[in-house]
Amino acid sequence: MTPEPVVQPDPEDKDWTFVLDQGCADCDFDRSIATDRIGPSARRAAERIAAALNRAEAAVRPSPAVWSVLEYGCHVRDVCALMDHRLHLMLAENDPLFANWDQDTTAIEARYWAQNPLVVQRDLRANAEQIAVTLDLVEADQWGRPGRRSNGSRFTVESLARYFLHDLVHHAHDITA
Repeated sequence: MTPEPVVQPDPEDKDWTFVLDQGCADCDFDRSIATDRIGPSARRAAERIAAALNRAEAAVRPSPAVWSVLEYGCHVRDVCALMDHRLHLMLAENDPLFANWDQDTTAIEARYWAQNPLVVQRDLRANAEQIAVTLDLVEADQWGRPGRRSNGSRFTVESLARYFLHDLVHHAHDITA
C-alpha cells in the first residue's frame, strides 16, 4: 500500500473564474477561443496529460507540496467527468444548481497518489473524449443556457466550457513547466 504523502498541497481556494474575463498569464489560456474549437482543444490538452502518465517518474512529486503528474491526471480525469455531468444538466434543465465538489477532499479520499497511472491514463482519455463529444454537439442556441455553482458563480454553457478548458490547459502547463 502506498503511504499518504506527508505534506499535502495547500487547498485550492482561488476563484479561477477570472480567466473568463482576463485569460491566464500563467498558461497563456486564450479566453476568446471559438466555441467550435473548445472540444478539439480539450482533447489535445487532455492527451498531453495522459501521455505524461507514461513517464517513469509520473507518481513522483516535483516537491512535497506540488502534485505529481499522476495526481494531476487523476484530477483532470475527475474534472472531465464532473464538467460533462454539469454540461448535461445545463442542457437538460433550466438554470440547475450544481452540487458542491471539493477537489482537495476528493484527491485525499480517492488517494490520487496511489492510483495506477495506466488506469488513470485510460480513464482520463475516455472522460476527456466524452466531454469533448458533448461540447462538439452543443447547438448554437444552447451556448447561452445558464447554470450555477454552489458558491453562487453563474455560468452559461459557453462560459463553463471555457472555464473547463482552462483547467485542462493550465494543468497541461503545470506538468511541463
